[in-house]
Amino acid sequence: MTEENNNRIEQVKKTLKERSKFDDKNWFNNLPLVLFIALLGVLHVANNHTAESKIRRINAVEKDIKELRWLYMTSKSELMYKSKQSEVAKMVGEIGLKELTQPPYKIKVEESEY
Repeated sequence: MTEENNNRIEQVKKTLKERSKFDDKNWFNNLPLVLFIALLGVLHVANNHTAESKIRRINAVEKDIKELRWLYMTSKSELMYKSKQSEVAKMVGEIGLKELTQPPYKIKVEESEY
């Protein structure tokens, strides 16, 4: 029975080898296919490398955008605080200006005066 199995295995191997396009005698004829598959492998690796590089760059830019957004909000908040009337009055008070106590009035000029 073992001999029968061995014969059967040998027969299957022989059949596969005969039907196979990749045998020792025919490898040169399959060289373009092998080179094409190798080229596809190289292109796959290059594509993965490019995608990873772009993902890293996108993450870095998103981080920068987040930092700049916080800087913008902080600056806007400080500007809003400094432009309040009470804060402006404090800042100009340091250089000697005072807030008006009377309402503003119009200066009327006759046409003949200018």
